[in-house]
Amino acid sequence: MMVLKHIVSQNWLFEHGTAENIVIADCRFLLGHGNESAGREAYAADHIPGAVYFDLEQDLSAAKSEHGGRHPLPDVEALARKLGSAGISNNSTVIAYDDQGGAMASRFWWLLQYLGHKQVYVLDGVYSQWKAAGYPVTDEPPVVHEAVFEPNPQPSMLVSMEEVKSRIGRPGTVLIDSREERRYEGLEEAIDPVAGHIPSARNRFWKDSLNEQGSWRDAEEQQRRFADLQSADEIIVYCGSGVTACPNVIALQEAGFQNVKLYSGSWSDWVSYKDNPVATGKE
Repeated sequence: MMVLKHIVSQNWLFEHGTAENIVIADCRFLLGHGNESAGREAYAADHIPGAVYFDLEQDLSAAKSEHGGRHPLPDVEALARKLGSAGISNNSTVIAYDDQGGAMASRFWWLLQYLGHKQVYVLDGVYSQWKAAGYPVTDEPPVVHEAVFEPNPQPSMLVSMEEVKSRIGRPGTVLIDSREERRYEGLEEAIDPVAGHIPSARNRFWKDSLNEQGSWRDAEEQQRRFADLQSADEIIVYCGSGVTACPNVIALQEAGFQNVKLYSGSWSDWVSYKDNPVATGKE
């Protein structure tokens, strides 16, 4: 078994979570369930001691517009202020968790990486597992010491719609669609107005980053998942709105791939341009 670079165990967090430089981020949010306050309500009921709450739509996304997808990236300065107000500085070690397989926590992880902050990790296993294992929980609000977070954006981690379009069929570039197989093939689409996928994209469902117990697969298992990508010069990952692509970004990095980029607008942005090509079926 190979040790994971971006994931920490629940026992590690239990042993180290109260250290002065560690900030725990609760990112619970019920994606696609229509109850936008469910995560915040769950946090208020109980959370890991000391955890601060980040809301997917209010904190980790910008407001929707004609283009940009359902969860556009947040304004860099606004997010930096939110991080600082939550006690996160450039010297903090941050551990993120959620209760939906790590999707929201991975979005948080990606955003901090994008802002140039490397000391950020995702908790292995979801909050329900933490609680079921008997680790401590509380309904007490955390004591937060405000900090200053100076962002250092990394634009090379991102690709735009135009860049994706120009790369379709380009040798060395691989597009990864992280959605369920039926959505990828265009057999069903309950969220976006058009069904299908970006032409040439390969399907790798994001939940396959996890094993049957809901823990992250180790690096060797992730390498096997992506064995057909070994010759790729560039890997572009997308999903429906730029959230569930992020676990695949982590998984690809754990597997040793370096040039992994996110199409943050993803499918919901792609289909907002009427002339963009759409493929269905398997590639």
